[in-house]
Amino acid sequence: MNFFFAEFARLMWGPWLLFLLLGAGFILTVRLGGIQFRNLFYAFQLTFSKEREGKGDVSHFAALMTAMAATVGMGNIAGVSTAVALGGPGAIFWMWITGLLGMATKYAEGFLAVKYRKINEHGEISGGPMYYLEFGLGQKWLGVCFAAFGALAAFGIGNMIQANTAAHAVSEALGISNFAMGLVLAFFTGLVIIGGIKRIAEVASYFVPLMVAIYFVGAFFVIFHNLDHLAAGIQLIFEHAFTGTAATGGFIGASLAKTIRYGVARGLFSNESGMGSAPIAAAAAKTNQPAKQALVSMTGTFLDTLVVCSLTALALSATGVWTSGETGVALTIQAFSHGLPGNWGPMIVTLGAATFAFSSILAWEYYGEKCFEYLFKGKWIVGYRYVWVMFVFIGAMVKLEIVWNFSDAMNALMAIPNLIGLILLSGTLARETQSYEMGIRDGSIDKFD
Repeated sequence: MNFFFAEFARLMWGPWLLFLLLGAGFILTVRLGGIQFRNLFYAFQLTFSKEREGKGDVSHFAALMTAMAATVGMGNIAGVSTAVALGGPGAIFWMWITGLLGMATKYAEGFLAVKYRKINEHGEISGGPMYYLEFGLGQKWLGVCFAAFGALAAFGIGNMIQANTAAHAVSEALGISNFAMGLVLAFFTGLVIIGGIKRIAEVASYFVPLMVAIYFVGAFFVIFHNLDHLAAGIQLIFEHAFTGTAATGGFIGASLAKTIRYGVARGLFSNESGMGSAPIAAAAAKTNQPAKQALVSMTGTFLDTLVVCSLTALALSATGVWTSGETGVALTIQAFSHGLPGNWGPMIVTLGAATFAFSSILAWEYYGEKCFEYLFKGKWIVGYRYVWVMFVFIGAMVKLEIVWNFSDAMNALMAIPNLIGLILLSGTLARETQSYEMGIRDGSIDKFD
């Protein structure tokens, strides 16, 4: 089974899918007139505004933080360092390109999620790709496919892998057993998710800004400590983006194709643009205009890839540790150790890994639950939450190679129906976005209400 899923995942995540994800971002950027560049400042204003009208369960900010809880994770710590270790510093440039195009994709996902969302029998909002595939595109079978793949992927990438990462990080740093850490994670996960989206969003609204701030401060000190090498590090990123990287130190070298591949793949892994997961959270936002939450949603990709990932990348390039031969979390720890005294570097990376993983567990539970709700018409939701908590405990202790391969395969299968929906609905998306912007200009639509 492990061999099957490994080969299937390798096939699914080939150049064709990366091209499709980037291509969708490019098509949407063109059709929307570069909305991510024109309206970024306005989007951040909306993020912190309070909608006084409109249906929904949570605020713009809370919906964004729930989505950020899932996207700001191991991709920002281990994903970036792996991209640099295997593709060279130039991979960061292509990660940035992925983020810029991905903002248009995330806008489209957020818009369609709000436009086609429904109210379930409990009076809660349900939305996401399965709903715009069924009610927007008229292809329920694609919605069922997405929901099935999403519900399965959630237990891998959003549950067991995250629990295992957090448990191992804390175990190595503090000597706490995986068994004990599994119990702690399962207990606190249960406390939060029993309250549904409102509790998850409330925790995420406080937890995500705090964990990003701690990681930001740590990365900033590393960069500041190596300020004299920062310009050279940035130069490396742009030079190697179009040439590849020669072998040096413990770095074995990378062709241009390899540089682009790892930059794009790890960028998409980090910000999840096109995967279809984030719009499930966006659908819950309290708003009277789909475009408003869509604009807020695209700021998540900006913050994840252009800010948090960039901090890790600049720390790696400025300290020069990317040539050491290390990869993943170990490489990020090396970089932080070069700029922070004592054990502060390893502790901040470990704390970041553990907190990012826990926040992802919370957000992905909501994603998986909504997929499960769509498939089974809202039945057995409480049972789903108990099973989720149990798998958090199991995930902290088991070996996860097969889970990684299974999750990679399911994530790819999630992306395909979602991208089909985004591209085929891009005409509706462009027309309604244009109508919204005209309403803002002539005053018939209030910018913030």
